[in-house]
Amino acid sequence: MSIQDLYLLSPEIAMVVVGGLVIIVDLVTQSRRAVAITALLGLLLPLAASFILYGYLQSIAPDATFQATGPFGTLTVSDGQMNGLFGTLVVDKFAVYIKVLVVAVVALVILGSTDYVERFERYKAEFYVLLIFSAAGMMLLGAATELVTIYISLELTALPLVALAAFLRNERSSEAGVKFLLLSGMSSALLLYGMVLVYGFAGTTQLDGIADAVAAQVAGEGGLLPFGNYALLMGVVLIVAGFGFKMTLVPFHMWAPDVYEGAPTPVTAYLSVASKAAGFAVTLRVFYLAFGATSSDWSTLFAVLSAMSMTVGNLVAIPQQNIKRLLAYSTIAHAGYMLAGVAATTAAIPGDQVAGLGPSGVLFYLSTYAVTNLAAFFAVMVIASRVDSDQIDAFAGMSRRAPVISAVLALSMISLIGIPPTAGFMGKLYLFNAAVRGDLIWLAVVGVINSVVSAYYYLRVIRVMYMAPGEPGEQVSSSVPVRLALAVTSLGILGLGILPGPLIEVSEAAARSLLPGV
Repeated sequence: MSIQDLYLLSPEIAMVVVGGLVIIVDLVTQSRRAVAITALLGLLLPLAASFILYGYLQSIAPDATFQATGPFGTLTVSDGQMNGLFGTLVVDKFAVYIKVLVVAVVALVILGSTDYVERFERYKAEFYVLLIFSAAGMMLLGAATELVTIYISLELTALPLVALAAFLRNERSSEAGVKFLLLSGMSSALLLYGMVLVYGFAGTTQLDGIADAVAAQVAGEGGLLPFGNYALLMGVVLIVAGFGFKMTLVPFHMWAPDVYEGAPTPVTAYLSVASKAAGFAVTLRVFYLAFGATSSDWSTLFAVLSAMSMTVGNLVAIPQQNIKRLLAYSTIAHAGYMLAGVAATTAAIPGDQVAGLGPSGVLFYLSTYAVTNLAAFFAVMVIASRVDSDQIDAFAGMSRRAPVISAVLALSMISLIGIPPTAGFMGKLYLFNAAVRGDLIWLAVVGVINSVVSAYYYLRVIRVMYMAPGEPGEQVSSSVPVRLALAVTSLGILGLGILPGPLIEVSEAAARSLLPGV
């Protein structure tokens, strides 16, 4: 490993360093506020490292290919991407996009959970460290280009999340941790077996090498078979199952409702956003890069899973009485919306020959969904902590006791439905447009119908807060950091709904880097 490899890994290394700093501060001081400030300000290190990498990518041509030799080693650039770590890592605009998104989510979760973490005051540092270490795995996941590296990154992501799910150490939280551990282990086993089958077929674990083997098989005798080979077909199906667990796709969603309900609410918020971003990032990387020659096959597979996920998620959310279970099924439905972008393999960015409208739509939607869902969970955290219940009926009359927080929760529900001028509307419009341009009109129609269906249970939450009579009580208050998190996410919902252009441009640039030479 050279210094140049460390340069490419600098955001992940910086993230691990921040975790170490949090542990040290916790050891040398009794101030819990100092621990939180260290965790929050420390995130500026991986954020700065990510922007430095992005700045270098901006300085080179998109099709540049060269080797730059310096005193610390050789930096390899191919098709405008920086490659390193023995060919297992690539740094491009797509990878940097995921890194920045994950860092932003972690920062918002730390801010928004300031009041909630008082429940485990003694273990606050451990809570932050587990969040940070899991985020390091997610950041690496978006840049990995080799199957073993992908698997290790997934495990680095999942194991801290198991501990976080059980962090409250009560019966429900412990149950959530055990269920997540067992089902995550099963999904990892399926994923690993699928990778073994793909390796047996291609003779390599490098994604570009797999792409060459798949293309040769499809062009030859396997042109009429699904994925060109039955062994490869089985391998791809198992890989989809493994990734589907991370993305909470039907029928791999069975863990989400129980884990979301039992885990601490900040962990639920983090799982619903960051874990999903990492899952979609690695899915886009693997399928567009390694299995691009069989895109017509896996596009159909993902389209069917998309329709199933959005339909099952929305229908099962309707009878839910617990707000966290409702949001769990909601996130399953939104995974289905995002998968429509993955399936839109032939949708080209307007004015470009790159078939990247689907991936850019997924990236844009991940950001809009992040601010929307985090706003919802932050508001739920504040209200549920005061009423000591996650039941939707307990939110009755909350508009009078917590007018600002209720307005934030209502705004997030409207955005989740996809009503203008919110970020959710622009995200769904972008994704459904990609589906139509990718000759998946039927899937766009299913998505629109499901958005209408989802209005029933989202608006029910608003109706309970604003129209149901509630018991009189004290005004609901929150700390300054929590109010700041609510303000940032609310402004994000409105800002991305009214002025989505800059983020769309960044998303499209990231999608182009995912598909060099196409």
